[in-house]
Amino acid sequence: MLEFKLLRQLKKEPYSEYKLTSQISVQDLKRMYGIYQKYYANTSYEIFESDFLKKTGVFLIREPKNKHIVGFSTILERDFLVDGKAQHAFFSGDTIIEQEFWGSRALQRAMYRYILAYKFRHPFSPVYWILISKGFKTYLLLANNYYSYFPHYADKNKHLADYVTSYCEQYFSEYYDPQTGLINFGADYQPLKGDVAPITKEMRQKNQKIEFFEDKNPTWEDGTELPCIGEITWFDMYRYVERFLSKLDSQGKGDSKKKAKPALHIADENASSKVA
Repeated sequence: MLEFKLLRQLKKEPYSEYKLTSQISVQDLKRMYGIYQKYYANTSYEIFESDFLKKTGVFLIREPKNKHIVGFSTILERDFLVDGKAQHAFFSGDTIIEQEFWGSRALQRAMYRYILAYKFRHPFSPVYWILISKGFKTYLLLANNYYSYFPHYADKNKHLADYVTSYCEQYFSEYYDPQTGLINFGADYQPLKGDVAPITKEMRQKNQKIEFFEDKNPTWEDGTELPCIGEITWFDMYRYVERFLSKLDSQGKGDSKKKAKPALHIADENASSKVA
């Protein structure tokens, strides 16, 4: 999961990096806002800048040719209390990637490196990723990359429900509705534009995680947020590495099959590309 920038550039793949907010230039911040306003309604540069300066850092996604920023995700390191005990956590803010780069795993690689470093800072206790999701893609970033998370499409990890409630009551008390389990910042908030990442009937039928997200947050198009949490232990870190190595092994086997049976391999690629 290391980011070899030169290799990514040679392969013409987007690459990622993490920077503190204090290291971001005005030019880069304006480039980020240029991406943000394409996909979010009811915003301004002043609102965007004010929110950004409150964050700890940001993951940047750059395209390989000109190294321009094509996506980003902000991070705020923020502990919260559960039953009077402090829990170490980092909170995801705005996350957006230019549509032509959807499907790239650059952001996941950046997050993995950050999570590993963050876990080393807190080696003897679980750490948590807390996020609020107004779109299914953010929820999938959690559901497709974490082992222990909540809310879970298969109704698992209910022990984390109290953690979600706790951070919502501490940081979003005036906007959190415990009856619906959603956060609503009101009419002045910045929802996704209507034509960005819509959820179709076909998507719901093919991907139960997307179906689950919309069932939990049926008013997402109005800007309501689904609060979520991911738990990270050393065992989880081991499973991430194991899964990553198994993918490399599978890719190697796939390459050998491609040489022997190219038609079958192409069919498999087409089938997998249809999974949202």
